[in-house]
Amino acid sequence: MAAVRPGQGRGNRAAWLVILNELLIPALEGFRERVGSLGTSPRQGAKARRLPAPPDILEDQTLQRLAGERHVKDRIVSPDDPDARPIRKGRSHPDCGFGTTLQLTSDRDGLMITVENLIGCPNDKTPHPCTIDLHVRRMAGCPVTVVTDLGFRSLANLGGNTPDNVVRTFMGRSDDVAEEEGRRCRSARSATEGFIAVSKNLRGFGKSLRHGLKGHRMWSMICQTAHNLKKFLQLWADDGIGEESLTKLGLA
Repeated sequence: MAAVRPGQGRGNRAAWLVILNELLIPALEGFRERVGSLGTSPRQGAKARRLPAPPDILEDQTLQRLAGERHVKDRIVSPDDPDARPIRKGRSHPDCGFGTTLQLTSDRDGLMITVENLIGCPNDKTPHPCTIDLHVRRMAGCPVTVVTDLGFRSLANLGGNTPDNVVRTFMGRSDDVAEEEGRRCRSARSATEGFIAVSKNLRGFGKSLRHGLKGHRMWSMICQTAHNLKKFLQLWADDGIGEESLTKLGLA
């Protein structure tokens, strides 16, 4: 580890960034050269595909930061996981995480219908139309009711971004739906908090054990399968699955 130079106190982030750049970039270049000289067997090829982010990109973004640029587009925060991005948290500590974000949809029975991995932390309003389309394709039909929280609310999402076949759209406000439907929609909205908590803490969505967007997507699919299998067994034990569905599955 390099010694601290005069005038480079612990709180001087720019000074430490210079030191890190001087150590990390040559190390990554040497690592890539070493792995590249190992050969091209299947196992070695797999290692090559997991190489860290190119050193020239890391060096370029470091120089931008040292030049005073505060917002570096598509900034790499992890050489081992180039698709990870800083994600602001809605809490005091830690107020920032790193990785990809998830967009999930479920049905009223609690089965997880769609899982999307998104780079960074896009505004909830932005991917909503694509998420609805994905849900419709996955279920080969349009949901009767769409329930989200206030983060998804916009005039576009309440209007043209929602398919015409959706009977009611509830985006966090009671006046979104008729009074007689309000209680049911609020109940469904509350249930999603438990759904998210179970997904994060019991179904593995809290932390991906893979790297890169492709790896995170693979991890999410595995977690989705585990979640739905557990839910299916619960519904089956409670006789919550219709006989027609059981017949199609060969279980009736």
